Amino acid sequence: MGAPEPLRVVRSGGSELSRSRAVFSAEGKYLLCASGDYIKVYSTATEECLHVLQGHTNLVTGVQLNPHNHLQLYSWSLDGTIKLWDFLDGILIKTFVIGQKLFAFYALPSFEGSAFVIIPKDNDERLGTYQLVSVKLPKTPGQEINIDEWELVLEGVNQSPKCTAFGREGEYVAAVWGLHLFVYFFKKKKIHSFPLSAKCTKGANNFFTCVACHPKEDCIASGHKDGKIRLWRNFHHKREYTFSTLHWHHDEVMDLAFSVEGTSLLSGGVESVLVQWRDGSDSKKEFLPRLGSAIQNISASPDGTFFCTSHSDNKITIIHSSLTVAAIIQGLIKGSDVKTGLMMDPRTNALVLNGKPGHLQFYSLQNDKQLYNLDIVQQEYIHQYGLNQVELVKAAFDSRGNWLATVEQREDKGGELELQMKLWAYDEQKQSFVLNTRINMPHEDHITALCFRDTGEPDSVPPTVVTAGEDGRFKVWVFLAENEEESQSAGWTCDFVGSYHNYPATVCCFSEDGSVLAVGFKEIVTVWDAETWDLKCTFCHPPGTIQNLCFGRLSCSRYLLGSTSSGFLCCWNLLSCALEWSAQLNVLVLQPDCLSENIAAISCLSEHSDLFVFKPSEPRPLCIRKQLCRGRVRWAVFVPRDVPECISSEKYQWLNLSQFYFLTETHELMTLSTKTPEERLTPSSRQLAVEESLPVTPFYLLLGKHQQQTREAAEGQKAPVPKTVAQDSPAVKELLHTPAHILPSASFLCSIFIKSLLVSKANNSSADELPHEVEMESDSGEDESEEEGTAGDIHSQVPEATECLGDVTPKLTKAQEKELRKLRKLDYSWASAL
Repeated sequence: MGAPEPLRVVRSGGSELSRSRAVFSAEGKYLLCASGDYIKVYSTATEECLHVLQGHTNLVTGVQLNPHNHLQLYSWSLDGTIKLWDFLDGILIKTFVIGQKLFAFYALPSFEGSAFVIIPKDNDERLGTYQLVSVKLPKTPGQEINIDEWELVLEGVNQSPKCTAFGREGEYVAAVWGLHLFVYFFKKKKIHSFPLSAKCTKGANNFFTCVACHPKEDCIASGHKDGKIRLWRNFHHKREYTFSTLHWHHDEVMDLAFSVEGTSLLSGGVESVLVQWRDGSDSKKEFLPRLGSAIQNISASPDGTFFCTSHSDNKITIIHSSLTVAAIIQGLIKGSDVKTGLMMDPRTNALVLNGKPGHLQFYSLQNDKQLYNLDIVQQEYIHQYGLNQVELVKAAFDSRGNWLATVEQREDKGGELELQMKLWAYDEQKQSFVLNTRINMPHEDHITALCFRDTGEPDSVPPTVVTAGEDGRFKVWVFLAENEEESQSAGWTCDFVGSYHNYPATVCCFSEDGSVLAVGFKEIVTVWDAETWDLKCTFCHPPGTIQNLCFGRLSCSRYLLGSTSSGFLCCWNLLSCALEWSAQLNVLVLQPDCLSENIAAISCLSEHSDLFVFKPSEPRPLCIRKQLCRGRVRWAVFVPRDVPECISSEKYQWLNLSQFYFLTETHELMTLSTKTPEERLTPSSRQLAVEESLPVTPFYLLLGKHQQQTREAAEGQKAPVPKTVAQDSPAVKELLHTPAHILPSASFLCSIFIKSLLVSKANNSSADELPHEVEMESDSGEDESEEEGTAGDIHSQVPEATECLGDVTPKLTKAQEKELRKLRKLDYSWASAL
């Protein structure tokens, strides 16, 4: 038996797309951007992800096209490596190992064989000082090249790539830091510094935020905290420089970019408006408003047809040069706080959590794509700091995904609270949730918990949801169907109100069969009969407020688990009404798996979080994963797998049925995997889709259909077809599966390819089994009337051939048959010379 697989913590789908600037391919067909540890290649026409380039072991901090080969891409990462890719085929060409964290990279056409990178001084980020250095990128053979030497260009630069830019033809480099603009001239080897005043008069704030250089002229554009843009000229002279000012943004300018020819300057900020300045004039400006969220990065395509903006809501907007939106690539929205927690939609197995303000987002983890946004609050959000607005704080699904319950609140500075609970029914026609019932002020204080009752039999009891609040009450809400006799319309109503010594209710949950309800009141757990709503028993384990509650499942359904604010994890036996066991783990998250008895508990006893996976009936954990991540884990969820895994290690078999996801303090969505990065590479489903939609061409009939027949014969569905083509020929494989730009010339491959299609002499013994159509083709001396007479015989003599082609070969018309006869009379003897 082999060694057990190590359990790896990897970034999941939904990584940040807007952390760095995206780049376009040379012809504008593809958009390439960094996403966590990966690089994603999107189609600008369809918005689909075509490739995922995997190879970095830490966060990718940027990408750039190779200026000497537009089919290649550079990527750099905090793992200290620069990688060169063939991005169309997803092939890693070369890796340059720098050995230090890379925050920015610049490759220029005028500096062939070298590049510039930004690294921390003395390889220590704690100093807060960064350097721009020049490194050699040798073209020596080998997949991995170590680079140990570099040359210092500038010291004290900003780590952000937006704060450093290179001038036309690489003559100079401009960098901004604080209140200073530095320009370094490579030929003169001189630095000019241009300071601005620190005085904030009339609301001015001169701190630099970004810089861009004109591609054709000696002009530098800089963005500032107060929303101003300065255009610097004549900076070759330290004292005679000039600048002009453009001002439209009311807050800081977050990025700047010139068009390819330099005729226009693009700027963006928190206003969610892309501003295009023509010819550097304040009077010639155009706007593209309502882009949804703050613009963080701006890029232009090399052919000038597209711009793209990266936004704070993890979105990339592709924009035509005419300032119209062409496409939107939406990632997992990461707001300021995920108050609803991580949920799983039972219908789609999509991850559900807070999205845009007042929205729920449904995100497919399998396709790494947002499915849709559901507007819960249904109010316009005002982007103003300090303004109290309606927030979505709680949400829950029933077990079948038929109902969704949400709670939204707004609290004034004076302490006045507005609460609203909404019940949403799933509409099969609209394929979305539709508002069914709105309940104003369901509790007199904040709602702390929300859960549905699942009985396993949908028609046995009406849909039921329970809310718990700080007002010392838990309330049971049931759905009443429409009753024409009593003139009763369908809707939700309160069925029962429970309390325990007026203690604030902190948490609630139902058992797996829905027969028992557990509600936590401060330090006491109460257990209620879900049929009569009678109090059955109480559990007390002071000190500490009950923070998490969950029931065991399947064979462990007799256990109730809870964690307290004092750090205890307790397990009670519902049959004996006694404490089964307890442990002090400082549990932050307690999450059961809906498909097994396993329960995941995440604790934080130091600066790292730890994971414990256990069954309530067994005292020893199934798995312990120390230092799961740095900081505290906020939320976690089990998502059922589409196809169960087969993990050989008994220690990690709890991951066979469900995938475990968790959200960190920094809003990174992580998961656990026993696979290596190479094993996680899966064939693109898009390739399968391409094969499904192949046109019926002679090449398809020759190769594609033949391969399909071979597969069917192997499965025993059809008899094997006589082998007339060497489908395993290396020439065919090389021609079809090798990228075109690295193939030998067509003249070299032609003779090999045609020879591979000819029938070998070894197959002559089976010639008698072939249809008589071969004899017909060679008999070119017969007249047309004879061929018309025998055309009907062909179908009766070769049923196997027509069966092979199936529905692909259409019935020929008389005109097509006449054309085919002409082709048969042609002389193909020239092929024998090859």
